[in-house]
Amino acid sequence: MLRSPINLLLMNISISDLLVCVLGTPFSFAASTQGRWLIGKAGCVWYGFANSLFGIVSLISLAVLSYERYTTMVVPAEADPSNYRKICLGIILSWVYSLIWTMPPLLGWSHYGPEGPGTTCSVNWMARTANNISYIICLFVFCLIIPFLVIVFCYGKLLCAIRQVSGINASTSRKREQRVLCMVVVMVICYLLCWLPYGIMALMATFGPPGFVTPEASIIPSVLAKASTVVNPVIYVFMNKQFYRCLQALLRCEAPQRGSSIRSSSKVATKAMRGVPVPGPRRSNDLLFMVASLGQPAVTLPQLAPSFELTNGITKAPSSDIKPAMVSLVAHFDG
Repeated sequence: MLRSPINLLLMNISISDLLVCVLGTPFSFAASTQGRWLIGKAGCVWYGFANSLFGIVSLISLAVLSYERYTTMVVPAEADPSNYRKICLGIILSWVYSLIWTMPPLLGWSHYGPEGPGTTCSVNWMARTANNISYIICLFVFCLIIPFLVIVFCYGKLLCAIRQVSGINASTSRKREQRVLCMVVVMVICYLLCWLPYGIMALMATFGPPGFVTPEASIIPSVLAKASTVVNPVIYVFMNKQFYRCLQALLRCEAPQRGSSIRSSSKVATKAMRGVPVPGPRRSNDLLFMVASLGQPAVTLPQLAPSFELTNGITKAPSSDIKPAMVSLVAHFDG
């Protein structure tokens, strides 16, 4: 029931978080209990590389996720919910992009070394050489600022779209779309709250006066960054009812009950045929959206405001236990 393109992307984020917990956290925890790094210089380089790789994968995956939600809910186009090609390309992009920016320290552009009190390892923020500073600037711009701008742009557009259609009597499908959007937005905000203090601390250590960031002061941003691996699963459980129902069924060794709403994880394959133009002045900012009517198509449709136009296409979703009907609406707003 959870097999869908967007859930595959969420799984990619979960895997990167899990790899941090398995391949990174035990070493830093052991070093913290002893007050020193325990597995040598090679282990320090490995720790810095692995944590940077998996952290950037998570951030790029969140940017890809925001773009997928943007294209799903805003761009009026047909899509096949069984088509994983776009999401698979996004997952490959997240890993390749992360490798592009985490491999250079292994090849001589900056280097990995101890950070803070010496119980963790990362990029050497303290070195004031041109080689190191140039890498840190590129890392900050391409692995934090640009993904952040993509996320803000996509979710900003989505929030504006939801605000425009807030006056419509949304069906269960529409409410579920908004719930999924809320889940992803909260996930992104929590991720940025975890990583922004670390990024700011790194920049202050690089460009601030020597000794400005003390080892003790660097502990809190480092802990917040690692807390991001805990935040995402909590959000999935408490904000995704579909996942929550399946998790309950798994723990009880029961067969999960199929929900009464259409999957919100990807576009429903449907043809949205535009109807006859509404008489009157030319209107702009058309927003195409879908409203699901559970069960068989209703004899009467809910009354809409005069400014909304019902299109000609009513198509049924793919075969399942419950066959909802898709009603395509075109909302016209004054420019």
